[in-house]
Amino acid sequence: MQNIIETVSSELGIRPKYAENVIALLDDGNTVPFIARYRKEMHGSMDDQLIRTLADRVQYLRNLEERKGEVISSIEEQDKLTDELKEQILNAKTLAEVEDLYRPFKQKRRTRATVAKEKGLEPLAEKIMAGGENGLSPVALAEQFIDPEKGVETVEEAINGASDIIAENLSDNAEIRRLLRALTEKRGRVVSKAATEEDSVYRLYYDFSEPVSRIQSHRVLAINRGEKEKFLKVSVEIDEGEALRILFARASAENPEYNEILENAARDAYTRLIFPSVEREARSTLTDMASEQAIKMFGANLKPLLLQPPIKDMVTLGFDPAYRTGCKIAVVDGTGKVLDTSVVYPTPPHNKKEEAAKTLSGLIKKHGVTVIAIGNGTASKESEIFVSELLRDLPGVKYMMVNEAGASVYSASKLGAEEFPDFDVSLRSAVSIARRLQDPLAELVKIDPKSIGVGQYQHDMPEKRLSETLDGVVEDCVNAVGVDLNTASPSLLARVSGLNASTAKNVVAYREENGIFADRKALLKVPKLGAKTYTQCAGFLRIIGGKNILDNTGVHPESYKAAEILLKELGYTAEDVKKGKLEAVEERLEAFGVEKMAQLCSVGIPTITDIIKELKKPGRDPRDELQKPMLRSDIMDMNDLKPGMILDGTVRNVIDFGVFVDIGVHQDGLVHISEICNRFIKHPGEVLKVGDLVKVMVLGVEPEKKRISLSIKQATAGKTPEPKAR
Repeated sequence: MQNIIETVSSELGIRPKYAENVIALLDDGNTVPFIARYRKEMHGSMDDQLIRTLADRVQYLRNLEERKGEVISSIEEQDKLTDELKEQILNAKTLAEVEDLYRPFKQKRRTRATVAKEKGLEPLAEKIMAGGENGLSPVALAEQFIDPEKGVETVEEAINGASDIIAENLSDNAEIRRLLRALTEKRGRVVSKAATEEDSVYRLYYDFSEPVSRIQSHRVLAINRGEKEKFLKVSVEIDEGEALRILFARASAENPEYNEILENAARDAYTRLIFPSVEREARSTLTDMASEQAIKMFGANLKPLLLQPPIKDMVTLGFDPAYRTGCKIAVVDGTGKVLDTSVVYPTPPHNKKEEAAKTLSGLIKKHGVTVIAIGNGTASKESEIFVSELLRDLPGVKYMMVNEAGASVYSASKLGAEEFPDFDVSLRSAVSIARRLQDPLAELVKIDPKSIGVGQYQHDMPEKRLSETLDGVVEDCVNAVGVDLNTASPSLLARVSGLNASTAKNVVAYREENGIFADRKALLKVPKLGAKTYTQCAGFLRIIGGKNILDNTGVHPESYKAAEILLKELGYTAEDVKKGKLEAVEERLEAFGVEKMAQLCSVGIPTITDIIKELKKPGRDPRDELQKPMLRSDIMDMNDLKPGMILDGTVRNVIDFGVFVDIGVHQDGLVHISEICNRFIKHPGEVLKVGDLVKVMVLGVEPEKKRISLSIKQATAGKTPEPKAR
């Protein structure tokens, strides 16, 4: 365990004591949001992302240690374990190194070498490796092993069988594999060729070659998909001469006759046994790295999408576009309650625009609609044009295109059916689209994060790893914002630290049966919600208008006494907190002494700092401090765009090679990474995130290919976007 602590501390640049504390907290069943928020003194204020990275690394290292133990036991049972080999296994840094060392001792399927050993040719192989015996020629030596009863009838058969054994021994040599793996990583190239004459989206890779050490993640994933869809043939190439020299260095003899046999065996080992394996490993490693980068990117895009500022207290009309079946309409009030529904047919093939305009105008005036949320799926372009024309006669009403990815999944789900049993699937989707604009987080938690669709190649990712990462992002976002205990849905509550689907349903059932929660302590009355769960979840649940103002803050109940002492010593009351009259609280604390206050309250300085922050803004929503979404009242056509135009836009997706920006023409434009900043950046995510409002210059438009090229750096006269806090 100490080795693991030392390793993660060194890799992540944290103090060993902090690493040890976090590992202990995780092992004790504490959640990442709880540890990050309420145990800062124990880990030096590490954020949730760093804690998750530590947890992943610890799990890998534990698996590595477990595998080392299994391998050592297996070799020991074969009575082949030496002190040197044991030391090599214990010092191995990766699972690949352990498996290389274990390879010679694994039970193998029947191979050419196995057959040769059964014929008694292993001693011959050993003598050839040693360079012969007593000055005998290879032929004379091999004649000693001719045995028709064992199936060795000629000198050639004996030498060939011995060569098969030598080839397998070279293939099982851990050092050879390590050197060839390093050679591949350093000087290998990924090569793809066309597997068909048919044109495709993979045409860029029909004659492609790039160093293994430099190939970008999105290209690896594109090549993999092209190969899977049979458009590409993909290989990894290295200098065969250089690779063979590595083998020859370990398979050579002073006698030229034996040397020729050894070199032939080495060539066979390389081409038949080693390189196919090394190539598979290289591609697997590239795929794993690319997948991890894509998953990381997916999480980085998902977080700001979930944390988009809500459009609060606005009556919203959800518009789910369609062609033949008509556009589904749902009007919801400021709390998300459905007020009205309808179906209109302004799009082809019906084109009933006047009738649809009359229906929508009526709904807008009847319910006081101030904003329209339009889904960005099928028929959205025609729908956006229709809505923008309608709003010319309705001043004060705005609209926004909403990413509807996953709305259909929710609509057809058991949850959607439970929430709206009397609505058909498409009407549920319209409600979801409206609510996504009102409170993205509360609505999107109802959907599998993989279905939200912000990232690259998410359908090619390892499903378990992708789910773990995205669930972690959702959990972090929900707990960073906090949840209203008396209004939250089971879906939202289930994402709160310590709760799950079962306990969330119990909370809602208790609320429905007993009325709203008056304080956090009442949670302990919920069936199957014990003290440990309460400790994990209480600080993230809010009670608005409750008996204790601290229940509407992020102050944990375990710190209520500390908060009360702090207020008293600084001359404030709970009423001052409620009325927001703590303007000079930092100055008073500084005058009193932060360390002195921490000692008096029996908590650490980070907790004192957090308490002050929460007391200043009870019930605060951190999303309110972010850029507000851009609402529109008109639309441009793609054909209206001209190079040099400066436009406002919203970042919709961040990928490895750039960002896609919505500029109000239905088709998102691409800002290549080279057009983001005047300085070098390794990744667009360093300076931009989903939801950012940006100014862009139009560089080029290709309507027939639906391509728009944009520049941020040219639109902002060289001003570089500020790096985003993560």
